Amino acid sequence: MRMVDIIEKKRNGEELTTAEIRFFVEGYTDGTIPDYQASALCMAIYFQDMTDRERADLTMAMVESGDQIDLSSIAGVKVDKHSTGGVGDTTTLPLTAMVAAVGVPVAKMSGRGLGHTGGTIDKLEAIEGFHVELSSEEFSKQVNDIGMAVIGQSGNLTPADKKLYALRDVTGTVSSIPLIAGSIMSKKIAAGADAIVLDVKTGDGAFMKTVEDSIKLAEAMVKIGNSVGRKTMAIISDMSQPLGYAIGNALEVQEAIDTLKGKGPADLNELCYTLGSQMVVVGGKAKTIEEARKMLEEVVASGAALEVLKKFITAQGGDASVVDDPSRLPQAKFKFDVPAKQAGYISKIEADDIGTAAMLLGAGRATKESEIDLAVGLVLHKKVGDEVKEGESLMTIHANTENVDAVLEKIYAHIFISAEKVEAPKLIEAIITQ
Repeated sequence: MRMVDIIEKKRNGEELTTAEIRFFVEGYTDGTIPDYQASALCMAIYFQDMTDRERADLTMAMVESGDQIDLSSIAGVKVDKHSTGGVGDTTTLPLTAMVAAVGVPVAKMSGRGLGHTGGTIDKLEAIEGFHVELSSEEFSKQVNDIGMAVIGQSGNLTPADKKLYALRDVTGTVSSIPLIAGSIMSKKIAAGADAIVLDVKTGDGAFMKTVEDSIKLAEAMVKIGNSVGRKTMAIISDMSQPLGYAIGNALEVQEAIDTLKGKGPADLNELCYTLGSQMVVVGGKAKTIEEARKMLEEVVASGAALEVLKKFITAQGGDASVVDDPSRLPQAKFKFDVPAKQAGYISKIEADDIGTAAMLLGAGRATKESEIDLAVGLVLHKKVGDEVKEGESLMTIHANTENVDAVLEKIYAHIFISAEKVEAPKLIEAIITQ
């Protein structure tokens, strides 16, 4: 088998065999296939696409390129959630505690963030003492004992994806649906979950900017998951403005705690219930979405979900007193309000650029080497559709420097106020199952 023949075959729009796909993935992973040939095939895939079978074969070849986590010692149907990312996306913490509280085990591997704010792992490390390194035995025992564990990505999971991801980033092939779907699903499948619920973001602050493209990606991932024996479904959710109010690591942890106390922002709350209901159904604890949602609402109202969060923080070495006293989280030295320059209605909040404003404060990483300031960030007071008076605070800047001119300039350039009332964007655009 020759790589050049595989490249030409896909360039001509033909379907690759399972053996040809495995030959490519194995050869690129072990270094026998060079970057230039892998780049050529990625570009051919970008233009010619892949069939459902090819996509599943590519995903499983990447899964099998490295370690696979064995979660068989954990009782029940293990359900994982993946978000394609966005600004202020705080769902993992409240969602996993809710779902675990109704008896669906959540054994989750999460990453660090590169961009606006830290990833889930960075956010958790805003809690003093919290650690994300657990042995596989400790990981499984914790999930069996309290229903949830969240650890950093470790071991040699999907090395083929790591190499391909870096290559796509510099060859103009990042936005290929089969390559994105294979990348995301290979990591989720290698992490060992029995069922996967996907939160595919759409809009300005998302990777996929249009609902149509987001649905295409969601459908591709759902088909891959279901075809390889993982019950998979997806939700398309809005990211045209930041989710919730908080953007920043400790600030988002506080917002997650508020959500479990029943005091969270309406959109974050609704997204957690929507995703959580699907997780409870695929986890086999409820027959209908309505029944599942009622169960989740009950564990929040009773405080049971909050208790799971406390046990989870304690089990991983963290100071669980932050749940009752969030002021124990890292605090910024300075707070600055951002007053509205005119009265009217919030017509647009460009999520991507507001996220960049938070990164300028130090809430996120510009490069892998950047240090995150866990205390800083932004807290919005207005969302799209809200009325605002002149001089009223649009948001509060939490900073560890008094010089926030560049941040203010970024914020004012990307929040728009109109004289006419504007409708708030629809939060859930679509739900994709089979």
